[in-house]
This record gives sequence, structure tokens and C-alpha cells, in this order.
Amino acid sequence: GLSGGTLVLKPSAEFKGKPEENIIIGNTSLYGATSGELFAAGVAGERFAVRNSGAIAVVEGVGDHGCEYMTGGVVVVLGRTGRNFAAGMSGGVAYVFDPEGDFVDRCNQAGVAIEKVEGDHTQPGNDASDLFALIQRHQELTGSDRAKRLLAGFDTLLGQFVKVMPHEYRRALIEASAREQAGEVRDLDGGSGPRSRTWSTTSAPRNTAWMTRGGSRCPRASSTSFRRPAGRSSCVRVSTAASTCTTKPGGTSCWR
Repeated sequence: GLSGGTLVLKPSAEFKGKPEENIIIGNTSLYGATSGELFAAGVAGERFAVRNSGAIAVVEGVGDHGCEYMTGGVVVVLGRTGRNFAAGMSGGVAYVFDPEGDFVDRCNQAGVAIEKVEGDHTQPGNDASDLFALIQRHQELTGSDRAKRLLAGFDTLLGQFVKVMPHEYRRALIEASAREQAGEVRDLDGGSGPRSRTWSTTSAPRNTAWMTRGGSRCPRASSTSFRRPAGRSSCVRVSTAASTCTTKPGGTSCWR
């Protein structure tokens, strides 16, 4: 599985077909990925991003069983998916372009909800702006005509995107927010004992998984940081500025 870096796949200059209708990467690509980025101007095969736990990917279609057993990361699909999408998905988030409105028939909804993509893409910190930024990066890296068209008409086409959100991941975010509001978490500069490990979430789209150097997974939310307090195995959210974080190798996450 991918564990860092950025992979960019695009058709050759001689290719005359439509990338969104042609396979560019085969089956089980991004299987077990933990971090890094993948941008592919074409369709991925079956079981794309299975057991992905932290990588970010943009593709223009996927085969059957996409995002199966995914536990973290972000996947954007700018075209059709195969059947049984998101089966066993418990973390991370997926955005799917669904102009025909039939994605619901191909998504396994046993553990996920299909939601509208909310927000204003011109303002940071919401689903719409996160999605726009990823499509924009995809277009810049691959030269995708499909991405270019989607960006040009984004305000009109936003309603044709859906967000796939696991129930368990939603619950984890709600519980973390409740602990913060209850005053369980103090400012990082306060208190005594070793400083907790902190992850910044301002450098890439939200709703993926972050791993502390000690191995504990923190869910992610826009413009928010997560930490693992000393002596605890779980991660909790804290409100703190993230402007001084240091980018990790791969450029997709920060730690402080």
C-alpha cells in the first residue's frame, strides 16, 4: 500500500479516448494505503482503496467494491462507481459525482450514510471547499478535462456530488466534540506532564485519519487539531492554532 509521496497517472498525449471511460489503473490499487496522494485521470479497477487508512485519492471512476473496509483517508470519484461501494467502510470519507442520481443503488449503506456536500467552496473549512481543492489539484497535476469542466461549473454541479460518511466515524467526531465542550481537554500549553502529540488538519482536506507517532489514530476535522493526552490511548480534539506546525514527509499532514 501507498505510504507517502504523490502518484500522478494520466494518459499519453496520443490517447484519443475519454479518460473517464477508460481504465488507467488495475484492481486493488491503493490497497492498505496509509498516507500519500494519488491522482489518476482515468478509471480505477475493482476494489480501489480497500483498507485505505490515510491516503488521499482522486480518480475518474472505480469498479466494484470501491473503498471496501476503508478506515481513513479521502477518496474523490469524478465518475461512476461499480456496485457494493463502501462495504464495511468505518472511517474516512468519499465524495462521488452522481449526476444521474443512481449512486444509491450501487452503494452498500449498511455502515455509511449518503449525504449532501454542504458549504461554500470560496470559504475554507467546509466540505465544498475541501472537494473543490482536491479537484483543482487533480486538474493541475493531470490536466484532466473532466476536472476542468467540473471546476468551471462547480457552483451549479455541487448538488450532483454526494458525500459518503461512515456512521462510526461520525460517532467518533461527535464524541470528541462532546469531550471538548465538557472541558475535558485543556489548552496544549497548560497543565503539567509531557506535552501531548498534536496533529494539524489545516494543510489538506478534512475527514481523514491521522496517526500519532505512537500509533494511535486521530480522526480529523477542518481547522481543528487532535491530540493524544499523556496516559491515554484515545485521541481528543483541541482548539488551537496550527500555524506553527511542521509539514511531514509527503506534504499531506503536520505534527507539532
